[in-house]
Amino acid sequence: MKVHRSIRPVPGGWAPELWASPKPFGIGEQHSNNYWEIFRAVWENRDNLSYAFRVLNEGVCDGCSLGTNGLKDWTVTGIHLCNVRLRLLRLNTMPAFDAKLLEDISVLRSKSSRDLRALGRLPCPMLRRRGEPGFRRASWEEALSLVAGRIKASRPEQLYFYLTSRGVPNETYYAAQKAARALGTNNIDNAARICHSPSTFALKSALGVAATTCSYTDLIGTDLVVFFGSNVANNQPVMMKYLYYARKAGTKVAVVNPYCEPAMERYWVPSDVESALFGTKIADRFFQVQAGGDMAFLHGTLKHMIDQGWVNDDFIRNHTAGFGEIRSLLEQISWEELETASGVSRGGMLDFARMMADSTRGVFVWGMGITQHTSGEDNVHAIINLALAKGFVGREGCGLMPIRGHSGVQGGAEMGAYATAFPGGLAINAENAAKFSGLWGFPVPGKPGMTTPEMLEAAFRGELEMLWSMGGDFREVMPAPELTESSLRTVLLRVHQDIVLSAQMLIDPAETVGLLPATTRYEIPGGVTETSTERRVIFSPEIPGPRIGEARSEWEVFLEIARRVRPEWSDKLSFPGTSAIREEIARAIPMYEGIQKLTKQGDNFQYGGSMLCAGWKFATADGKARFKAVTFPQVAVPAGSFRVVTRRGKQFNSMVQENRDPNNAAQRDAVLISPEDAKRLGVGPDERVTLKNSFGTYHGRVLLAPVRAGTLEIYWPEGNVLVDPKARSPLAKIPAYKEISATLERVKQTA
Repeated sequence: MKVHRSIRPVPGGWAPELWASPKPFGIGEQHSNNYWEIFRAVWENRDNLSYAFRVLNEGVCDGCSLGTNGLKDWTVTGIHLCNVRLRLLRLNTMPAFDAKLLEDISVLRSKSSRDLRALGRLPCPMLRRRGEPGFRRASWEEALSLVAGRIKASRPEQLYFYLTSRGVPNETYYAAQKAARALGTNNIDNAARICHSPSTFALKSALGVAATTCSYTDLIGTDLVVFFGSNVANNQPVMMKYLYYARKAGTKVAVVNPYCEPAMERYWVPSDVESALFGTKIADRFFQVQAGGDMAFLHGTLKHMIDQGWVNDDFIRNHTAGFGEIRSLLEQISWEELETASGVSRGGMLDFARMMADSTRGVFVWGMGITQHTSGEDNVHAIINLALAKGFVGREGCGLMPIRGHSGVQGGAEMGAYATAFPGGLAINAENAAKFSGLWGFPVPGKPGMTTPEMLEAAFRGELEMLWSMGGDFREVMPAPELTESSLRTVLLRVHQDIVLSAQMLIDPAETVGLLPATTRYEIPGGVTETSTERRVIFSPEIPGPRIGEARSEWEVFLEIARRVRPEWSDKLSFPGTSAIREEIARAIPMYEGIQKLTKQGDNFQYGGSMLCAGWKFATADGKARFKAVTFPQVAVPAGSFRVVTRRGKQFNSMVQENRDPNNAAQRDAVLISPEDAKRLGVGPDERVTLKNSFGTYHGRVLLAPVRAGTLEIYWPEGNVLVDPKARSPLAKIPAYKEISATLERVKQTA
């Protein structure tokens, strides 16, 4: 296997010094069994194996956002296949269930979301009225007439559209947001908001760009790769192959996280013989911040670097602005404050500063452990500050990478399926509304819409008359599940457009609930595109195979509804196919110029080139990158309480695929606690405990783990019962899933 491009050569031969274990295949060690995932996928798809293989071999991955061309990628040669993609495969191959199954939904209420998905694909449009025990089959004409009628009877501000990241292509996002705006509202949102919207705000402000600045190949052979609040071994497992080659090329890897993630410490890459046999040591060093302590840790690191003269003075002087403000801020903060807020000693921060000083090049990768805080945008600014101090941007082997966990979210944000942004990330204001009014030929509203948390609050107040949810399950992904369900019960018409059943579809209607069967991305005539984490726009062709007879492409349905409500604009709301949508995307979003030329498998381009800000030229008003002096939050944890963060295990987004996390053997109800805290409280392994705060109660079992003392970790979405529904970041309004405090109580054992 070869690397397409690397910063330093990857030596041939084996590297025993990087082996994780001398035991062949890690026998007896706790880690993911990726070969078992292959056998499982074959068994699950045994009734449709030929089509399943064509999806893998010809399609662009609908899992994480690393991007593929069938079974290959643009970073390394050889087979590119991860267990996330294998687990999602069955969603594309299974047949439809019998519509009679939904005639009485009482028998389905006790089923888990995983069990509901396993029933099969949605077979046809279905409707359920208030007071009815279940759904009845409906024609597309009846269903669409019902939806159009409700929209006509409602004011635009009473409508809401939501799109999840379930393999949704760029064309669908674009068509949906255009339809919503034709209906007079900017009330449209997508799953990208609860992942990386704070990253978008911070990167745009500091660098003038709003996406990953480098390519995956920049990881391989650079001096240093740092992961902040990100566990790519669970969420983007193919990156572990890139890290294997990076380690062989001499790259150092650091992880900043409250938990020493076992799979970030060592990993068995199944497609490389050496790593498959003996595993690979991944992280050189873990820096265990306490939950919410990242910004203070970053500040302390930068303070050391300034004191020691380890910053890139020439770059700072000639290509940045605002460094004086951040330096003055750090001079006023004591080391005691930084140690208390970060949970890391002054010496620990110095160790990380030395790693930075010893590195000429570096890539910073971060995930939702950074963004899902009330200080989400400022957390990202603190990462950018540290990168700018060394000039780690706009050069080979350097970059800022808010890594995407889902294949649709990068494009979803850039297509304008956002309550706060038009296509291309343009702010929603009168000027930009006029621009799109001219492009589309109908008036576009110039006032920002509601974000999803705001929508649920409006619904709870009885101010929402229609919710159109394409995929997803609000009760699982949003804070305060019971409150979320109460909000959904008030909406007069709920439209759920999806390929499978979800639990939110079974919530009783205020008036009517409609189910609309959707196609997968591989079934859409004309093919579609997705945008990966590294800004690569990739064509995914239609793949011949079995079809659900009444399923329709989601982009067509959105636009048909818009035409029914606004027949006078029918010609402006019609596309003969997905190629025509791509033509318009190229006109609406200049950076997507070239998408209209993608027509067959393998076609792709990387907008902005292999790196953004090349040559230290920044898309800001004065051409300079901006430091921002941000103040780390004073997280007040009540006496006797723990800091609690939610985490993910064997799952994709909220789709839980296993009750057990293969990387640490944790069950879904595990409460990860440090041995130090467990000893202090007198609790032992597998003991039942309860976490409580003013928002809810969580029942779990103790799992001793290398977690920072004072911090607990629990699995998401189960842990949403403890999340404050009003705690959000100020700009992106992202829920603070990683910012919980709760008490831990032992459960009294009964005889």
